[in-house]
Amino acid sequence: MATGLGTNIKKLRRTAGLTQEGLAEAAGLSVTTVSKAETGGHVTMDSLAAMARALGVETSTLWVSETPETVVGPQDEANRRHLTELRRALMPPIGLAAPLSDLGEAAEASDIHRRVREGHALYQSDEYSSVARRLPGLLRSSEAAVASLDGEDQQRAMIARSHALLLTGKYLTQVRQYDLAYYALAEAIRLARETGKVQLAATGVVGLCWLLLRQDRFDESEQLAAQTAGEVEPRMSDATPAQVAVWGELWLRVAAASRRNNRPDIAQQARRMAKTAGGALEREHTDFPTHWSAFGPVTAEAKAVEDLALVGDARGVLRRADDGLLSQRSIKNHGGLSSNNWGRYRLDVARAHLLLGSHQDVMDELMHLRDVSGEWVKHQPLARRVMGDVLHKRKRTLTADMRSMASHLGVAG
Repeated sequence: MATGLGTNIKKLRRTAGLTQEGLAEAAGLSVTTVSKAETGGHVTMDSLAAMARALGVETSTLWVSETPETVVGPQDEANRRHLTELRRALMPPIGLAAPLSDLGEAAEASDIHRRVREGHALYQSDEYSSVARRLPGLLRSSEAAVASLDGEDQQRAMIARSHALLLTGKYLTQVRQYDLAYYALAEAIRLARETGKVQLAATGVVGLCWLLLRQDRFDESEQLAAQTAGEVEPRMSDATPAQVAVWGELWLRVAAASRRNNRPDIAQQARRMAKTAGGALEREHTDFPTHWSAFGPVTAEAKAVEDLALVGDARGVLRRADDGLLSQRSIKNHGGLSSNNWGRYRLDVARAHLLLGSHQDVMDELMHLRDVSGEWVKHQPLARRVMGDVLHKRKRTLTADMRSMASHLGVAG
């Protein structure tokens, strides 16, 4: 049965004077994929973006508002149970008088900051369950601190709570609980703005743009990142490394959103700005909590390689993989990628090998990712798509590694 998305694609295809076969050829896809998109079947975002490029429209032009399909299943039920305490702490019921919640004992601002540092270190180590267990108490005690103090003490508590909410939003975005993540990030940005912490607010915007990108809200992610980058643009002669790093990350968000939205000129300009920021730093900057991720010349290069992956240029990805700024020698001199950025970069390399039919190279990449970032990779749709394609295209009996990896990712053979 056709959906609004499918009807849009069919209308745009006919306006362009293309048959399904013609669109498939122009987009580098199979006719089956185009037919599935037009009749309401599930297709990947990469395939939709390829069709938009072939039709000469922005990817967001394809979207329409529709009633979502009902999500029912063991995983959905489990997620609701696992997040019950976090949801209560983050979004308590609100009545006519006050929120219906037990905040518990207020914590000192210094203690909140310490707990955020510990939680972020666990997050960076992919210890997501440990992070989830810590967040409810952290949120309650930080909210109690803000409610019970006044004056400068309250201002310090508000800043500390903003940090706690940033950690919450980052974790929830990673595990794809987007509505909860949006609430946490919006509150973090609001508190940072109210206390005059522009750098902290901009850090929250970087996280929010990542969230919007994951929700396929490309226009909004691009516009918000570009606007904020303009507002916080540093003067290179006296800017701190953290200011340059956050500014560079905002341009990475502009580039990622515009590339996915079939706006290559904007993406190319944004990549140049990010490269400028990376060059100004010379090394990867990772000074938490002034900067919540890693950014520098190596990150800027890895994200430029991601652009090649998004348009299916497998040979281009492999030509630049482990070369230049991404070589071991360069990483030794300039510093390495964050664990998440490194994982995404290696998934792009794995997908490039898949497109060229090198299944053993694909498995080498996936198995190494499981060894070093086993929990992280389970939350990556790209990893599941790559593994699913290996299972689908494999002509011979599956190897033990393939069966093991498919089980780890929850991909059916």
